[in-house]
Amino acid sequence: MLDFLAISLGAIVGANARYFISRFPSRVYGPAFPYGTLFINVTGSFIVGFFMIWTTQRVIVDPRWRLLVVVGFCGGFTTFSSYAYESMAYVEQGQWGLMLTNVVANNLLCLIAALAGMSLAKVL
Repeated sequence: MLDFLAISLGAIVGANARYFISRFPSRVYGPAFPYGTLFINVTGSFIVGFFMIWTTQRVIVDPRWRLLVVVGFCGGFTTFSSYAYESMAYVEQGQWGLMLTNVVANNLLCLIAALAGMSLAKVL
């Protein structure tokens, strides 16, 4: 039951953080490209990379913290389904350049962010 509560609490916080954070870039840069989704996916990848290494190799924590942060928060925070929909919407609109930019940016930057988080956790 405590595992379920940890995941649920993290998911509530993550989903609300996604909602508020994703709105900001479209107000600043406009709605032509999903910068909010990209930012959330990159930061979520960094958090998962950092937290998993930090809590398995650097410090001893209750496994429920991983459920809260990785499964709950990052599960509610990251936006892979939004990324997939936005990419396919570009295809339907014939905006192949934006679709390719979105796919490459999300995949490449998220992999780099996960590696950066893992590397940072190893040196702290």
